[in-house]
Amino acid sequence: MNCPFCREADSRVVDSRATDDGTAIRRRRQCSACGRRFTTMESPSLMIVKRSGASEAFSRSKVISGVRKACQGRPVSDDDLAVLAQRVEDGIRQGGSAEVPSGEVGLAILGPLRDLDEVAYLRFASVYRDFSSLADFEKEIGTLRNERSPGPRPATNDSHDN
Repeated sequence: MNCPFCREADSRVVDSRATDDGTAIRRRRQCSACGRRFTTMESPSLMIVKRSGASEAFSRSKVISGVRKACQGRPVSDDDLAVLAQRVEDGIRQGGSAEVPSGEVGLAILGPLRDLDEVAYLRFASVYRDFSSLADFEKEIGTLRNERSPGPRPATNDSHDN
């Protein structure tokens, strides 16, 4: 890590501690050349492997921009999208792998998006799962309805035989 003041490459760690949410380490460093102190943040890298085989760092902003299109015209705020992106990242990181195929990112988006807005979920799922007919939409809507309904009701006995 180069000193942000004098660009010297040599520095020593003065203090290290985990961030409040425990996802990164905050390090206080002191430059060996100019003696000034600065702070660095270290977090584990999460790489996304694209279909082409290329890898790139996970980006919450890419998740947000992809989902924002599906949420166009829906009552979804920027804060809602930020929370969704955090949930997606947390879900992927829980898998424990440093490299994740891009398809898993799409799958990780579907659950939180369904919870956020069902119409946006259908829009996103239609592109992600490559819906090709009205039947694909009907099937997905049926699944949503089944998940939303409170299951079978117990039979009631209205007749009172004494």
